[in-house]
Amino acid sequence: MKTNFSGRSAILLLPFILLAGNSMAQRYPGPLSPEESMKKLNVAKGYKVSLFASEPHVFDPVSLEFDEQGNAYVIEMPDYPYEVEPGKGHGRIRILKDTDGDGKIDQSIIFAENVTEATSMLPWKGGLIVTAAPNILYLKDTNGDGKSDTREILFSGFFQNNSEAQVTSLKLGIDNWIYANNRGQSGKVIYSKSPGATPVEVRGADFRFRLDRDVFELETGPGQFGQTIDDWGHRFFTENSIHLQQAVIPWRYTHRHAFMPSSKFNVTITDHEEIMFQEIPPAYWRSERSARRNRMFKEANLNRIEWAEDHFTGASGGTIYNGDALPQEFYGNIFTTDVSGSLIHRDILSPSETSPVLVAKRAESEKNREFIYSTDTWFRPVTFSVGPDGYLYILDYYRQHIETPVSIPDDLKAEMDFMAGSDMGRIYRLLPENGTYQGVKVDLKNATGLQLVDYLSHKNGWYRSNAHRLLLERQDKTVIPAVISLFSNSPDARTRLHALYVLEGLDALTEKIVKKSLLDSEHGVRENGIILAERYPKTIKLLIPMVNDPSKRVAMQAALSLGQFKGKKVIEALAEVIRKYGQNDWFRSAVISSEAGSSVEILNSLLEDNTFFSNEESWKLSFIQDLSNIIGARYNKEQFSAYLSTLSSEALSAANVQQAALKGLKAGLNKNESTKELAGQLNAGSMQDVSAGFQLLRKK
Repeated sequence: MKTNFSGRSAILLLPFILLAGNSMAQRYPGPLSPEESMKKLNVAKGYKVSLFASEPHVFDPVSLEFDEQGNAYVIEMPDYPYEVEPGKGHGRIRILKDTDGDGKIDQSIIFAENVTEATSMLPWKGGLIVTAAPNILYLKDTNGDGKSDTREILFSGFFQNNSEAQVTSLKLGIDNWIYANNRGQSGKVIYSKSPGATPVEVRGADFRFRLDRDVFELETGPGQFGQTIDDWGHRFFTENSIHLQQAVIPWRYTHRHAFMPSSKFNVTITDHEEIMFQEIPPAYWRSERSARRNRMFKEANLNRIEWAEDHFTGASGGTIYNGDALPQEFYGNIFTTDVSGSLIHRDILSPSETSPVLVAKRAESEKNREFIYSTDTWFRPVTFSVGPDGYLYILDYYRQHIETPVSIPDDLKAEMDFMAGSDMGRIYRLLPENGTYQGVKVDLKNATGLQLVDYLSHKNGWYRSNAHRLLLERQDKTVIPAVISLFSNSPDARTRLHALYVLEGLDALTEKIVKKSLLDSEHGVRENGIILAERYPKTIKLLIPMVNDPSKRVAMQAALSLGQFKGKKVIEALAEVIRKYGQNDWFRSAVISSEAGSSVEILNSLLEDNTFFSNEESWKLSFIQDLSNIIGARYNKEQFSAYLSTLSSEALSAANVQQAALKGLKAGLNKNESTKELAGQLNAGSMQDVSAGFQLLRKK
């Protein structure tokens, strides 16, 4: 039956239609122009933002990089949050142009189109390395028309089913490695230069590679969207609900053997938890979804809360500021966004007095506010970039909604337009409040080798890192004497470290130079010198006393690097680390990550001090349990027997020590298929059980 509505019926329904429309507008307000949106930004006292670029010259920006000529490249990700078929994505990379020199983009050209799932990039040899799951690509313009005409797959096999959990955040480290976040997702990765090699499973890890050496390997993680590396090579990364983590021990150490009791070697370093000061109410869908989930948690008697506001839920883009256009107090600060809270958070990093891990604190002036917040709910800062002009650039994705639809109930997402704002995008520049933009002309491309060496001393980290990169790319050996001189004579420790790794990249490193770095006055140079000393066994005499270095980070690196060697002196040094720093989890992990540090001999060395186990501190019991875990999992029969013999000594006879040892052995034996049955027969409950357990093990 066909139903007709009269004009009178339509008029009667009009108020209800308008009411529904008004309700929607109140729930999800519309967009603002760039100028109006800027008025909604509240910036910390003493600073301001200026508009660098906006639509129609840029849309959906997620990555900004400046090449050696100062050209600004931006990745646009218009397909988010929907998946697209390979080759059918609308992702683009643009070159932004400021033709009149006023500091604002007035022209853009498309460098590359149909770059599906592109999220980050890095200049390399006149082109760009681009993460675009499931691949890492290399794009280059070879004929000078401003458009990429070369598209090479460098790596393939990464996870690609969720744009919020893909390979991303490319960064060139001081150590000549290029790092990428992988969110710990599974994938069997192949390097195109080694097609016959066994694919590398990247589950649970991040990733690093060197194109100058054709090597790639796993790295400690997992990070999400946001990775940054400080002047000394320390990695930090972001996850949506954990805004700042440090990768404490690199993967290459934690996987020297396969028996580590723990698999987590990164840590949250903030001293103010995951609380943020949000000045906009949560989106209707978010507050309603959280309310429903919290009711479900309560009904299931789960001790769990989902926060809809005032806690990081969309953290991304963690970036260390290393430019020279803002006051010195900002140098080394980490800026992180929260896209759901429409804000930018700032952390000040400082060393810990008791740990090798850094501590992130709020500035005194930001104890009760964020560095930048907006009352425009479409303001979606996603990441940052430091430019050749020394300023901090802020990328605003500018969308009505930021969330994957699969995580929102159907009735809530029915009234949401996830593509609203896909034709918009803004990039801002952070300035001192009374400052005016000072542009710079950049042409490192045509700089001589010696000029690039000079740029390693520049105050702006952008110049140092790009000069460093170009020296690696060119492989000009004639600059080696100048680089050696810079390493020996520069008063700036950052410059000395750049010089040290440029020499490494030019195959000009020597044992003499490395030994000199071990004696440097700056902890960051000493720390990296220790890493490079692993190549020179004769440096071990210098490494051993460095476990007592006043810098905790240097001392831990000495423990990690000594684990690359063998011998009685190494065992004694690692035992000294346990005596001095064993109360710290990271130092214990550094020691037991090596073969020497997880052997019977290290326990014997500790027992040479008859008083070590006289005080049954909890950390000592943890050490015994972890050491036992590794020895049990390894189950080398000769070593296992020797370990049981050591455990029978009078110094280890205390009940708590024996229980910790048996508990660790049981856990370790349970990891080994050949000893699982034996593990099932052990009980570390009462002391009687413990005695019976050791008797059983000795019989075996």
